[in-house]
Amino acid sequence: MPKQFLLYLAGPITGVSYGESTDWREYVSKKLPPHIKGVSPMRGKKYLSQERKIADSYEKEPLSCQKGITCRDRMDVMRADAIIVNFLGAKKVSIGSIMEIAWADAWRKPIIIVMEMDNVHNHSMVREVSGFIVATLDEAIEIATAVLSPEL
Repeated sequence: MPKQFLLYLAGPITGVSYGESTDWREYVSKKLPPHIKGVSPMRGKKYLSQERKIADSYEKEPLSCQKGITCRDRMDVMRADAIIVNFLGAKKVSIGSIMEIAWADAWRKPIIIVMEMDNVHNHSMVREVSGFIVATLDEAIEIATAVLSPEL
């Protein structure tokens, strides 16, 4: 059986709707080749599906309390082979996504950032640790596929 690669899908969650936080992740996951699996921090969180503006945490929900979010997201970044960080259209800095970038850099995971040039996340340290910075999700998918595929 060929090796399965994991691609963590980071991006803003706090302050956006459930759909805004899941739609792009579903899009990326569907476009990946079979040997690459997208890992979403929103998996198992359908209970947030009616949220128009997701809060920082939900302390009564094990997967959405501050410890649950941090524990699982850190583990996901650690076990991933690479990460895509989608900052397209971000209106404020996503602290959680910045944490995930820092974890990925510490574990030397390839980091693919998707953002506009005038994005609030366009910062020297983010640019420095990113292996790739692109303008579209399709470009990020193409790079992730090339980086994670043993052959093309």
